[in-house]
Amino acid sequence: MQTPLDRLADFDLTDEQRQVRASVREFAEKEILPHVEMYEREARYPTELVAKLPPLGLMGPMIPEEYGGSYSDVVTYGIIMEEIARVDWVVASVISVANSLCAGSILNHGTDAQKERWLPGIAAGEILCSACLTEPGGGTDLGNMASTAEKVDGGWQLTGTKVFISHAAHAGLFFVVASVDRAKKHKGVTAFLVDPKTTDGITIGDFPMRTLKRDNLAEVHFEKAFIPDDALLGKAGGGFPVLGSALDTGRFSVAARCVGQAQRCLDLALPYAMDREAFGQKIGEFQMIQQKIADMTVRTQAARHFVYQLGRMKDAGVPRASMEASLAKLTASKAAVDNALDAIQIHGGYGLSEEYEIGRLLLEAKSLEFGEGTSELHTKMIAEFMLGVRKQ
Repeated sequence: MQTPLDRLADFDLTDEQRQVRASVREFAEKEILPHVEMYEREARYPTELVAKLPPLGLMGPMIPEEYGGSYSDVVTYGIIMEEIARVDWVVASVISVANSLCAGSILNHGTDAQKERWLPGIAAGEILCSACLTEPGGGTDLGNMASTAEKVDGGWQLTGTKVFISHAAHAGLFFVVASVDRAKKHKGVTAFLVDPKTTDGITIGDFPMRTLKRDNLAEVHFEKAFIPDDALLGKAGGGFPVLGSALDTGRFSVAARCVGQAQRCLDLALPYAMDREAFGQKIGEFQMIQQKIADMTVRTQAARHFVYQLGRMKDAGVPRASMEASLAKLTASKAAVDNALDAIQIHGGYGLSEEYEIGRLLLEAKSLEFGEGTSELHTKMIAEFMLGVRKQ
């Protein structure tokens, strides 16, 4: 159903970007959406759905053509993330982790050999990626991680545990961070590119969740896993600059995914409000329901504005846009959660029934408030940037 928000969403996009939005939405609704609920009930990782991405160039939207990718611009990448996440969090996450965290880090900080080894396989969908960042003791405080990398002859021995790790059991590349000297805090953090299929000392265990069962989230344990010197990404102790640039783009993609979920909540609420009747009229004619629809619309478009603004800054060559990334991530993740809550209220009891997807969207949206930094962290960062305490 065409809505006035569709015009707001694309009035300043190029014709090519509009075409991308239309084609990705058509693909997502036809090829992904019909399977999501079944995959969630069966806790089944969407391998078959992910396999449909590479022929359309959707596995490498941030990878240059010379490495087999389909890169055009950052805003277009955001549109892809928005439209895929509008129907499925997990398939969107596959693209996001591969491009924002892994491929982006390799492009910005990797050697020529690392680029040649990893990027073509990622773009072709032959290598799925997993970012091993979060630890049992905390995810936001990356400067205080417990995982360690000890220098040995010819490489490093990696020891530690990572939790809430998406795609781990299906990945051919781990982007791992560990400390080479915990006393140095963030200056000891180091990034590695790890091949889990050829590296001994890695154990991948189940990490059961109440939601996102189809994501097969895992606990990854490293026990003196040998990582060769050529797997070091950047410099030893130089992991924070790698993470900094990766998280800008990572937060952009997560924020775009949140916009997609916020939009999906609105898309589901509008027809329901005009179909459902109570007290002799459609519930969409009641002012309290209209208030919720208006709030959902404002949140969605405000979040989309911040996401597109950040994308355009990146397209203009701004190297770091951390405050803008926090603005986009904070606004969009809150929009996704609040829109899901309002959409459930509009649906009433049906919002929690298995017949409707909106209840699932609430739990998934809530998880996006944690990923790539909690709302509390981003609130603190925005304030510190504005006060001059923190610099870009």
